[in-house]
Amino acid sequence: MVLWQIIVAAVVGMVLGGAVAIQVWRVVVGRRIRATQSEVEALQTEAQTKYKEMLFEAKEEGLKIKTQAESEIRERRAELQRHDKRISQKEENLDKKMDTLEKREQGIVTKEKETESVHTQLQELKQKQIQRLELISGISSAEAKELLIKAVEDEVSEDVSRRLYELEVEFKQEANEKAQEILSQAMQRCATDVVSESTVSVVPLPSDEMKGRLIGREGRNIRALENATGVDLIIDDTPEAVTISGFDPVRREIARIALEKLILDGRIHPARIEEMVATAKNEVEAKMHTEGENAVREVGMPGLQPELVKLLGRLKYRFSYGQNVLQHSIEVAHLSGMIAAELGVKVALAKRAGLLHDIGKAVDFQVEGPHAKIGYDIVKQWDKSAEVANAVAEHHGETNSMSILGFIISAADALSGGRPGARRESLERYLQRLEALENVANSFSGVEKSYAIQAGREIRIMVKPVEVDDIGALRLTRDIVKKIEETLEYPGQIKVTVIRETRSVEYAK
Repeated sequence: MVLWQIIVAAVVGMVLGGAVAIQVWRVVVGRRIRATQSEVEALQTEAQTKYKEMLFEAKEEGLKIKTQAESEIRERRAELQRHDKRISQKEENLDKKMDTLEKREQGIVTKEKETESVHTQLQELKQKQIQRLELISGISSAEAKELLIKAVEDEVSEDVSRRLYELEVEFKQEANEKAQEILSQAMQRCATDVVSESTVSVVPLPSDEMKGRLIGREGRNIRALENATGVDLIIDDTPEAVTISGFDPVRREIARIALEKLILDGRIHPARIEEMVATAKNEVEAKMHTEGENAVREVGMPGLQPELVKLLGRLKYRFSYGQNVLQHSIEVAHLSGMIAAELGVKVALAKRAGLLHDIGKAVDFQVEGPHAKIGYDIVKQWDKSAEVANAVAEHHGETNSMSILGFIISAADALSGGRPGARRESLERYLQRLEALENVANSFSGVEKSYAIQAGREIRIMVKPVEVDDIGALRLTRDIVKKIEETLEYPGQIKVTVIRETRSVEYAK
């Protein structure tokens, strides 16, 4: 009974507790729902407020944009209206200018017509005047033009000649002073003996009986000697002497040495002649090599090719107008080096070119052509120096161009060969050269007399003062110099002096 009551009481208590809990839960939930509804309503109210604010702001912004756009549109319209006004004004100005230009054009056309009419009238008057002048003067207009042109040409030519003369005098004075200074220094530093050696080899004999032994039975000895040496043995009435004549100086030297050895030995027959000629040939070749080395050593040019040294040695037996070519080459080398030093040119190249400038004369008996061209080919083959080879080719002015080194070698060559007594030539050739020089001068019109003086190194020409004026004398000098250079061959240089003299003579009575 008690248990059941307890259970019932517990159940009733639980039911009541559940009802109370449910009631409490409802109250709590209701409160929460109401609070939530209040928050929602507050949020809705806030959202509506913000929406209204944003809508208001958007409307205000839109209004501002609209106002700004309308303002810009008004400004653009005003600007367009101003542009329209400017364009309209420009169009009006252009129309006015077009009208003005049309009026001017019409005026120009009218003036052109008037000008053409006046020009036609002037041409007619000009033709009438020309015809009248031709009738009065007796010459045509073409002839008058030619006379006028000739007068102008003469006047201009005279002015040009006078100016050229002044410039030439000025440049010549400066060039002569500098050249005299350089050349005088070079000549003072290079003092050499006067060279005047014979080009004929004469061998003395102990007696005239030796002539018969040299000739031999039926002339076999002399033929053997001439065949072995390539020279001519001249045995004439000259007492106790035999002359050796040969085109090649080396062969002539070989024949001289061989002949002297045969005379000393006394055994003269063909076999002995061939032996002595071979011995003499070896001696001459050794001597040529020694002379070439001595020349190279004297000039101070070590390292020269052996072939060139040998050819230099051959020049020991070569003569030009009585001047030994090897000594001449050594002298030209020294002079070239001195002149190059004064001008600031490479001294070593100048010395080498000066030493080799006549190397072509060593073989000019065997090779055809001028020795300068032959020397150019030899130097180009063995020396491998284009500057030296060109200077060798240029030293006689036979090329189209001229380098500074070529001028130096040419000047040194003229200095060496032009010294008094350095060279000699036959009287007949000397007179022919003087006569040819005077004939060149006399071939020009206006020349009265000409005189070749100073061994043909200067010619003085007297002209007729009536036919040749001062400017004409200047032109005549140039023409004579040019013709001398083109037609004559001469060592060094020739001075041409044209003299024009005017005399006035009266007699007192």
